[in-house]
Amino acid sequence: MRKKDYNSYASPSDNVVLSKAYQYCKEEIRKKTTPKYVKLQMRDFIRLSEGKDKKYKVSLRKIRQIEGLLKLLNMPKGLKAGQSLYECSEGYQWLTYEATLGVVYRNNIKRRRYETGVLEICRKNFKTFTVATVFIILFITEPSYSQFYSVAPDGSLSREIREAISQILKSSPLVYKHKGKTRFKILRDYIEFSLKESRYTPLNYTNSTFDGKLPSAFCADEVGALPNSSAIDSMRSGQLNILNKLGFIISTKYPTLNNPFEDEVAYSKKVLDGIIKDETYFALLYEPDNTKNWETDDLILKQANPASLNTPAIWEDLVKKRAHAIAQESARENFVTKHCNIIYSGAGTQTYIDVAKVQECKVASINWEGRVVYLGLDLSESGDNTSVSMLSVDENNNILADSWAFIPEGRIEEKTASEHVNYRELAKKGKVIPCGDLVIDYIEVEDFILSLEKRLGVKIQAVGYDRWNCLAVAQKLEASGITCCEIRQHSSVLHPPTKLLKEKILSGEFAYTDNLLYEMNFLNSRCTYDTNKNLYVNKKKSTGKVDMVVSTINSMYLVQQDYFFNESGFTVLII
Repeated sequence: MRKKDYNSYASPSDNVVLSKAYQYCKEEIRKKTTPKYVKLQMRDFIRLSEGKDKKYKVSLRKIRQIEGLLKLLNMPKGLKAGQSLYECSEGYQWLTYEATLGVVYRNNIKRRRYETGVLEICRKNFKTFTVATVFIILFITEPSYSQFYSVAPDGSLSREIREAISQILKSSPLVYKHKGKTRFKILRDYIEFSLKESRYTPLNYTNSTFDGKLPSAFCADEVGALPNSSAIDSMRSGQLNILNKLGFIISTKYPTLNNPFEDEVAYSKKVLDGIIKDETYFALLYEPDNTKNWETDDLILKQANPASLNTPAIWEDLVKKRAHAIAQESARENFVTKHCNIIYSGAGTQTYIDVAKVQECKVASINWEGRVVYLGLDLSESGDNTSVSMLSVDENNNILADSWAFIPEGRIEEKTASEHVNYRELAKKGKVIPCGDLVIDYIEVEDFILSLEKRLGVKIQAVGYDRWNCLAVAQKLEASGITCCEIRQHSSVLHPPTKLLKEKILSGEFAYTDNLLYEMNFLNSRCTYDTNKNLYVNKKKSTGKVDMVVSTINSMYLVQQDYFFNESGFTVLII
């Protein structure tokens, strides 16, 4: 999935499951208007539709069932009121319907693959309407007595799905009624499908405990406004005994960096990038690849608003809103956040390095014997991750790197659950080192550093550290004969090594061996420019742990003290 070759698909063969979603993916995957992470999800669906997966397949029976039901459901209002959903559904809606409900196990066609559907899309792109349609299909196709729920920050938002379900049903007489009798009981607090006694209930985050619920499917709406993930966790906990569990996590961006939706989006990106293996996640992330120049770049609006591509009225409205936001500063936050899917409070914040570029630098092995190395430390608070990174410069002026993370052994399970990182599995590969109990044992960190010269045959030239949390360790290392250098954690100091590290990776002059957590740290890293345009990795605005990247930058700082960059490469400074 990491190789983004979108032109390598063979022509359809006899075993291809032709569907609306497949057609949409084939047409859109090469277009600039499709964001890169949507392309990755499309590529996977194309592969499934062409029968190239040994474990899963697209069920032709389910596709026909979905398409047949959408022909009976009608659009209740708007520009296409009265048309069947089959006629007027957008391409991304078809992909959502047919992927989440139509991809099944080969050895058990009654079991669906996907358990979570993440939809990141701007306002007025029918995200709530899309999930409401899925719920109606589930009403009819799921077993009797199934329970469906929606959760949202407040009651009015939670009832948005109820309103959409109600309006679709009342506009679709072939589904809503049979021989003059209604099949659905639509009440204020719930909607019930009488034939199967299945029920949908909207829940209010502020006054619901979510205990005792057994949801076959749920939707968490406007997750970016939830204060924490407890509602989502409770819904998922209630699905333990459900065969075909399904949960939708949908939202636009919100002007905050720390919210449950950003966690879900970050996790989805790791899955799509192939960093985390989770075959139960389906994600359509309609956020622009480039977040700069929203005032003039039409591609930003097109990538974040797929419905605008086929509906001129929507596009014209977006252009008017953009002009208003440019002219009136008070309107910018809402427009940029809700209609461009860019976190406005994070203006000037960007991904440090595309993880795909980092992965291109991975090599099978590095021979460290006899090399002069520079170590960088990032010793965080004792209960959090600590990192040691090691750099060297080879004869071709490439940067050779290795990095290790130290975590409290007594918190492995807690950190695995909260960070979605399998630390026990990573520890088996030697890049994660559990030590201590609930806090890190810094003696083990010191012993690890002191053992590197003998174990790898290297010569430690110097160790760079941040004075915060690291002074005692540095004093002990100096007492052992290792030169230590304090690195002030300020943008003016960190900009040169941060910039150099990025340049080395992008130019392919960087090498590291298999290190999954290292890649995850690069994926999490977000950068900020200060008022003097100095670039630095901002821990607070990053989307997860970045300690291995920070320790690498500290190490790179030392490299720059002994080498300078010119047309011929690195030259040793003789002082």
